[in-house]
Amino acid sequence: MQAEGFNDLFQNCMPIFIALGDEVRLSIIEGLARMGLYDNLGNDVANMGDGLKLQPRQGMNVKEITEMTRLSRPAISHHLKILKDAGLVSVRQEGTANYYYLTIGDSTKKLCSLGQYLQELMNRVS
Repeated sequence: MQAEGFNDLFQNCMPIFIALGDEVRLSIIEGLARMGLYDNLGNDVANMGDGLKLQPRQGMNVKEITEMTRLSRPAISHHLKILKDAGLVSVRQEGTANYYYLTIGDSTKKLCSLGQYLQELMNRVS
């Protein structure tokens, strides 16, 4: 186990808990996840078969997310900032457009470390 204690692990996970604690942000995550699995035509990239490889879309811009959620652009920007600060979303710039995509690897590691710590704590208590 890492030298980090419970407080450090929990504090590292707090932005993730906050980000995931909102229905709108969860719908944004769901939309970004769907865009990672489907190409522009709506075909399931993972199940194309026949050796055909389609390039999945690399994120969504604010306009697309706004259309998906029916919220204002400023509201979407606010939610994207929270998701980005939590490490759940990153942005790539293409010309003047910003494309947001899921980057959950580090967040998953933080949550797993906290879960492992809690599991080991429970094992010591039982």
